[in-house]
Amino acid sequence: MTASPSPSAKLRLLAVHAHPDDESSKGAATMAMYAASGVEVMVATCTDGSRGDIQNPAMESAPHPKRDMAGARRLEMDNAAKVLGIRQRWLGFVDSGLPEGDPLPPLPVGSFATLPLERAAAPLVRLVRHFKPQVILSYDENGGYPHPDHIMAHRVAVEAFEAAGDPARYPGTGEAWAPSKLYYDRAFSPERFRALHYALEEAGLQSPYAERLAAWLEADAEGHTPPAPTHPTTTQIECGDFFEARDDALRSHRTQIDPEGFFFAVTPAMQRQTWPWEDYSLIQSRVPTDVPETDFFAGLR
Repeated sequence: MTASPSPSAKLRLLAVHAHPDDESSKGAATMAMYAASGVEVMVATCTDGSRGDIQNPAMESAPHPKRDMAGARRLEMDNAAKVLGIRQRWLGFVDSGLPEGDPLPPLPVGSFATLPLERAAAPLVRLVRHFKPQVILSYDENGGYPHPDHIMAHRVAVEAFEAAGDPARYPGTGEAWAPSKLYYDRAFSPERFRALHYALEEAGLQSPYAERLAAWLEADAEGHTPPAPTHPTTTQIECGDFFEARDDALRSHRTQIDPEGFFFAVTPAMQRQTWPWEDYSLIQSRVPTDVPETDFFAGLR
């Protein structure tokens, strides 16, 4: 297995996301902060987002997404990447959509979440071997939320982390490279939402988080509270100075993000005062590091 470079080498971060817009709602301020500090940051977008619905009422009559949703979302992704100061690559898969109904219908044949793991992971392994990130960031086993493409994005990220450094695996995709650290995103951590909820209430403002918190805290019929998250926060990246960049990147995804919606309920200034971090779980590290951490590259600098 090829080792990562010496601490003096260029630092690189690769974030693996399911659809265009996911990178802006999960870890965007962290990526913008690292990019501004000189770290090379790249987003790998697994799918084209072609089966996404229009989520912004102001875009419901726009002709481009109705005619070509994938093309509209490609332009949105380009704008978001420029705002964050990052690079971005498409892995080339087709959006699986979010199935609805009871029973759930089968996923479209050939869509990302239906593919064999090795076929779905091969483009990411190739990207890892060429970009040579020390750090890979993705979702947990539930995909952050259980969209089929998010779960598959988790699977391919873990597969690439494990396989890219083994020259016997994925032949023809470049020289072996072993990333040093694997993180899962905790953008929707209950701790963060609880803190923001109380900050809004204390300011006399309406909180949109009450229903979400109630679901997390609801006891079952025997009085049991929900189990603790599978992966606790180990790493908090202070990135409050980049919350405006994150929000501007989100607004770039005009088909998917309502500028009057949930993501913008708390001002960047209040967030900086209440929760100036983005939260992550360190899952694997091939370099010595101690938790809690405040830097993805702890042990590598």
